[in-house]
Amino acid sequence: MKLIIAAIKPFKLEDVREALTTVGVTGMMVSEIKGFGAQSGHTEIYRGAEYAVNFLPKIKLEIVVNDDLAAEVVETISKAAHTGKIGDGKIFTLDVSDAMRVRTGETGVDAV
Repeated sequence: MKLIIAAIKPFKLEDVREALTTVGVTGMMVSEIKGFGAQSGHTEIYRGAEYAVNFLPKIKLEIVVNDDLAAEVVETISKAAHTGKIGDGKIFTLDVSDAMRVRTGETGVDAV
């Protein structure tokens, strides 16, 4: 199994969710986060004063899928979240050694 963690722009969440549903993703965890990457934030002017916005709002998706679906999920997220502008996000893929469904006690792939 693979854990796919993606940080995307907030307004792309619904596009990504719809795209993932079409490739067979049955669940995901979503968190509102703040962060910065290559853009290192930006400056804004509010009531005539300039201030730095160091952390930008992002959405973090966490998805566990079977190994054979992981590459397709990464590609789907990449296409659905793409705007072509700086700050589109990052995707990380990690190995998952085990999983357990609390309600039934199922483990491994059956728990996903």
